[in-house]
Amino acid sequence: MVGRFSRTTTWWPRTDASIATESPDSPAPITRTLAILTRNHPPHQSLRANSLLEVLIGLATPMGERAMLPHDRGHLLWTAEDGASRMLISSMDRWTTAIVGDDGIDGPVMGFGEKVTAQVTSRADGTIAGASAVDYMLQIWAPSLSTSWKAGDGRRVSEGDVIVEISGDSESVLRMERSILNLLGQLSGIATNAAHWATIAPRQVAATRKTVWGMLDKWAVHLGGGLTHRLNKDDATMIKENDLAVTGESGMQAIVQLLSTIDVNDCGAFLELEVTNEKDAIVAASTWKQRQEGDSLPPLVLMLDNFGPERSKAMVGELTDMGLRDAVVLEASGNIVFDDLEAWRECGVDVLSTSAINRGTTPLDVSMLIDQ
Repeated sequence: MVGRFSRTTTWWPRTDASIATESPDSPAPITRTLAILTRNHPPHQSLRANSLLEVLIGLATPMGERAMLPHDRGHLLWTAEDGASRMLISSMDRWTTAIVGDDGIDGPVMGFGEKVTAQVTSRADGTIAGASAVDYMLQIWAPSLSTSWKAGDGRRVSEGDVIVEISGDSESVLRMERSILNLLGQLSGIATNAAHWATIAPRQVAATRKTVWGMLDKWAVHLGGGLTHRLNKDDATMIKENDLAVTGESGMQAIVQLLSTIDVNDCGAFLELEVTNEKDAIVAASTWKQRQEGDSLPPLVLMLDNFGPERSKAMVGELTDMGLRDAVVLEASGNIVFDDLEAWRECGVDVLSTSAINRGTTPLDVSMLIDQ
């Protein structure tokens, strides 16, 4: 059977707040305390931050209170109360090891230069992401350095704002400079872009599994106000064309067979089916509706692949007329670009998904200068 995983976490509405807001005028200095989780350190619950997150979500969204969707998995990576989860810290460990390794660092930097203080400044407006990852990287690879964050994860910055002050020996500062700027700039660029999408989009927007830095990308999207979608392949079950192709059935027969027999307890957080035409969408929704009549099951996530706004709107209407709309969460995907967001305003789907929210984004322009 396609997509069978040993998972117990399913999609039910959460009551906890995974993102908190903070006034742009709040006191700036932030001191961060880290709880490290690596192969050489005992496990801890999370990477903690002393600040609340300043993430403004969907200010221009005409949806009223944002509906809870199964695509909202960011709380498994980060919360304002606890900071980074074990899952995210493990991802930080893998990616920061690769980043410093590619820069020729194969062991902790132990510099002996004079003590200096460097300021990392933003050269553009944006949303910060990656502060916790930078701190993690420095504690492992440059333990002599300390940081004082003026704008932590999720905080908005303006051009010219100081993001962080880094203190320590000059040799370590210079050795880690590029890795710090690359990590902070890349993730902040994603968060900034996600905030732009989340503010303008007429529907909630989710990332996809098309990423550059895996869960770090997802984390940055979350900090910017977007939805993570599934965090990895095992987090939820998505059935696509290739999955149906290997079942031995074809077309609608494969959809009916799979949706009628799949064990939802093995699907992870949610079950999603990709469809490319209206007939398959109706068959899928009808099959799932029949299962719901006998079992207490959450909606099936139905991805309308490359339908476009007009076909999606028509599909919503048809499912509604047939009494099937409440059986599915409708996700539109494929060729969704920022400039076309207005066209999706009246389409009636629940969420848009696109890799444009995190891939090909412009990194936030950040620079480091050592105080004279």
